[in-house]
Amino acid sequence: MPSPDGIELARQMRSSRFNRMTPIVLISDDQRPSARSVGFAAGASFFLYKPIDKSRLLKLVQATQGTMEHERRRTRRVPLRSKVRLKFGEEELEGESIDVSMTGLLVRAPRIAPIGSSLRMSLHLAPRMRPIVAAGSVVRILGGNQMGIQLHQLTLSDSERLQEFLLPLIPAQ
Repeated sequence: MPSPDGIELARQMRSSRFNRMTPIVLISDDQRPSARSVGFAAGASFFLYKPIDKSRLLKLVQATQGTMEHERRRTRRVPLRSKVRLKFGEEELEGESIDVSMTGLLVRAPRIAPIGSSLRMSLHLAPRMRPIVAAGSVVRILGGNQMGIQLHQLTLSDSERLQEFLLPLIPAQ
């Protein structure tokens, strides 16, 4: 394989936050047990030896599709305008969500917290629905008045309510 080799490519993929959950199948003709260990240490999800058993490869692809679909739905952003109350340190501010996923949200606010700030938030999804309360941190700033917030702590109840609210809004692909 041209440079980078499969091991280095797996390492690079795993170091990217976008590919941490992507299934990686390493295919090799190296039959040594250490080759398999090195592959898994680099981030491979599966290891196949050459020559390829097509039925086994097909089973691996089918098995990973469910996992990939679950991850896609979990991180899928839904455009949603809702009131958001944020508290970081002694400051409190009110903003509006731009989009929301099970793992985070993009919020527009008159002031922003610095990247890395820990905060508490309550997201008001619907008038008669209890707000979703969570802890999170600011992971990006956009346009000077928008914050990307990654959610860290949702109670099971809030997680279920958020999921029930968002799933019908995610278009089928």
